[in-house]
Amino acid sequence: MSLSTTPSSITPPAARPAAQPGPTRLELLAAMLRIRAYEEKIVAFHAAGPFPNVCTSVGQEAAAVGVVSALRAEDQILTNHRSAGHLLARGADPGRMLAEVMGRSTGYCQGRSGTLHISVKELGVVLTSTIVGGELSLAPGVALSRAMLGGEGIVVCFFGDGAACEGIFHESLNLASVWNLPVLYVCENNQWQAFVHRKETMVGDHVAPWAAPYGIDSLTVDGNDVESVRKAALHAAAQVRETRRPFLLEAWTYRQRGHMEPHDQSYVDPAELEAWMAKDPISRLEARLLTDGELTTADLEALHAEARRAIDEAAEFAATSPYPDPSDLATGVYA
Repeated sequence: MSLSTTPSSITPPAARPAAQPGPTRLELLAAMLRIRAYEEKIVAFHAAGPFPNVCTSVGQEAAAVGVVSALRAEDQILTNHRSAGHLLARGADPGRMLAEVMGRSTGYCQGRSGTLHISVKELGVVLTSTIVGGELSLAPGVALSRAMLGGEGIVVCFFGDGAACEGIFHESLNLASVWNLPVLYVCENNQWQAFVHRKETMVGDHVAPWAAPYGIDSLTVDGNDVESVRKAALHAAAQVRETRRPFLLEAWTYRQRGHMEPHDQSYVDPAELEAWMAKDPISRLEARLLTDGELTTADLEALHAEARRAIDEAAEFAATSPYPDPSDLATGVYA
């Protein structure tokens, strides 16, 4: 099935001011490589064990980088259990993220959240929800606060196709529409809902059309093309800023690894996995840059090496950080 709207059809209205210079293609690639290196590191840590449960977003880097690169500093983010890409794209320190996952005091939440509940207030990351659809239930409330406080900031809510099949998706969109709330809903349709393929739970391929009954505009974009995602996200975010109404952006992508580590994906059709691996977002941008003469093979090797070096340093920082003091056990805990 073809995508409902192709990136090339997006033309921002003439009345909108010219966009500020954004990241270069090399910077977009570097951001995706850092995310991939980070998640490969936690996969390796988990395999060596013992290590906390982790849910990776390998294969979805273009969706994270493309959307987050289109946001402004005043925007807020609510995300889900595959949050590493969103946080790193937002500028989170990989050392503090790994420290958090490893339960160390230097983590963003002093080691209390693990990999599934990280929040980074200074970057506008309100929360990471391990409850599927949990971020959808909170997005209207955060957006209502933004609307009451004024300002141009918007709320960006990341969720998957599994969450879209829950009732809270419809409740959230309905309320955001009725109350005219500035929410950019971003569905990362990665084809798999834990161990169940979306074809077993959805009529039709796409989530974007489900916004229409609520009077919400929507768009489906190739989620494995970071440039297309960024262009679509800039368009969607600009509309939310101007209208102060919600918008649903669907990124058509694929989760290359299991639901959580160390699942072997024995339930996945090998032909499907192979077809999507051939559309890997990092490889696609690399091929484009090589073809256009913006990179050489040596340049690519250096970029990969730099990403691995940065994550190795982050891992060393996290591993040598102290655990929280037991006397701080009740700090930040509310009864």
